[in-house]
Amino acid sequence: MTTAHTPAAGATAEAAPAAAACERGATVWLTGLPSAGKTTLARALAKRLRAEGRKVEVLDGDEIREFLSKGLGFTREDRHTHVTRVGFVAQKLAANGVMVLAPVIAPYAASRAAVRERHAAGGTEFLEIHVDTPVELCSERDVKGLYARQAAGEISGLTGVDDPYEAPRIPELRIRTQSRSVADSSAELHAFLTERGLA
Repeated sequence: MTTAHTPAAGATAEAAPAAAACERGATVWLTGLPSAGKTTLARALAKRLRAEGRKVEVLDGDEIREFLSKGLGFTREDRHTHVTRVGFVAQKLAANGVMVLAPVIAPYAASRAAVRERHAAGGTEFLEIHVDTPVELCSERDVKGLYARQAAGEISGLTGVDDPYEAPRIPELRIRTQSRSVADSSAELHAFLTERGLA
């Protein structure tokens, strides 16, 4: 809930709404293929927002798997459970004025819709950001070696290769990272949040 503040002496009337807007919580969900750049983008944006005085938390999908989703596999049901757990934590934080950045693959549209519905029920803003990186480029980056392991037959069920990825049809923002720097992508997302009164 946004708390009203009385402007300090000498402050302009225009300054008060901006300050209040920056205290609004929201969840910025970054979905995309493995190695699309979701976490890198989230951490770059978080650094900038913190420098601007925002309360920010990054809920990385892999970290949540380790601590809150330990034991879950990669079946459709387990993936859905994992995504909704992240969504639950995100909504609670966002409802208390935190800017939540959630770089989570969330391959299924129904799972992302469930998280959106939870936010809507709580009156909390949810923004779906598609980090749109071609699978060929993700495979080249292969930050965790997943594509190489899949190609070698060591693992199966890799999202976007031999397991489905249902890309958002109408995300709030689609960031195409091909031939773009992290700084440029972060600046685009920051500008978008600024337009929404969230940065």
